[in-house]
Amino acid sequence: MNPPRVLHLHFGKDGGAERFFVNLAKALDRRGVEQRFAIRPDRSWDAEVAPLGPVIHDNYRYLSLSRFWLEWRLARLCRKWKPDAILAWMPRAARAIPDWPGAVKMTRLGDFPRHLDHFGRCDALIGNTPDIITHCQRLGWNKPGLVISNFARPVTAVPVARAAHDTPEDAFLIAAAGRFVNRKGLDLAVRATARISAAYLWLIGDGKERPALEALVAEEGIADRVRFIGWVDEPLHHLAAADALAFPSRHEPLGNVILDAWQAGLAVVSTRAEGPGWFLRDGIDGIMVEIDDLDGLTAGLRALQDNPGLRARYSAAGAARLAEMFSEDAVVDAYLAAFRGDFAQ
Repeated sequence: MNPPRVLHLHFGKDGGAERFFVNLAKALDRRGVEQRFAIRPDRSWDAEVAPLGPVIHDNYRYLSLSRFWLEWRLARLCRKWKPDAILAWMPRAARAIPDWPGAVKMTRLGDFPRHLDHFGRCDALIGNTPDIITHCQRLGWNKPGLVISNFARPVTAVPVARAAHDTPEDAFLIAAAGRFVNRKGLDLAVRATARISAAYLWLIGDGKERPALEALVAEEGIADRVRFIGWVDEPLHHLAAADALAFPSRHEPLGNVILDAWQAGLAVVSTRAEGPGWFLRDGIDGIMVEIDDLDGLTAGLRALQDNPGLRARYSAAGAARLAEMFSEDAVVDAYLAAFRGDFAQ
């Protein structure tokens, strides 16, 4: 059976979801899948996608006349190239799915959509957690809904030298990562670090709340112990330099950073957000606390600071959980089946 031809539509920015998009595209390429892409211009991951197949660059603003130009280009591509599957990434991209009868048309969701208006041309929806598909069904989705989760990037972790970020080798180093927005709860990571004597914090990422986080760091008096790392091409290496991951999200459909942390060998303290509540087992794979529970987050991190053996146990359990639930082979096999129209679960 020949590998399918897949057209990806992705108009997201930078973050964990975008990193998985690149991961999957590379994994499909390793399986011999022909791919074409429509993505926003000037993405940090553009150079990683370009070798995998021709790329159309467009911001796809639905209320702009320019969208008709993109839709015409996509329709022409379908007529000439004849894709077997069209995969839109998130609701915004679903609006651009061409009405091409020769392809299986799907949208991959990494969050909970507010409505189903954009999915009229879809044959199926793919959610990376069961809750997302259940949510869509409650909204009235009555076509196939598939649960296909993520896998961590197949990279061997090489810890970044702590000295590169002026961090003592013997310090208890906490990592936190993601887009700097309220839902990620990174303010809690800052406040918890302030309450843990001699702990350092690496904040990996960026976003609109950076000024507020910088102000909070100053207010807590820990500017000498917090490092703003920014976006990096491969956060796995920065995570591998830390002793623990603080994952204080207030809303998190999955939690790609936890998967990366497990691959990097980190013990995790996470809130009971939607995604981690599905796959992380409290007291087995890591420590779980309630959302916005600063005392619980602080206590969990202190427990890891005080007990290296506990860190090692959670690190090993996390690696096993990663292999059990989020292997590349299983995820790619599920996508290939979906591209062929096999919607069995």
